[in-house]
Amino acid sequence: MGLLYGVEVFDRTTFLVASLVLVAVALAVAYLPARRASRVDPVVARRAE
Repeated sequence: MGLLYGVEVFDRTTFLVASLVLVAVALAVAYLPARRASRVDPVVARRAE
C-alpha cells in the first residue's frame, strides 16, 4: 500500500526523480552563495575582519 495514489511502494522511477530533484536543489543552493563569495577580493575581505 503506497501513500501516493498511483505510486507503488518500490517505484524506482519516483525515487530516482525525487533524488535528482533534491540533488539539483542542493547544488543550486550551494552554488549561488559560492559564486557571490568568489567575486569578493580576498584582500578586501581580509581587511574587513
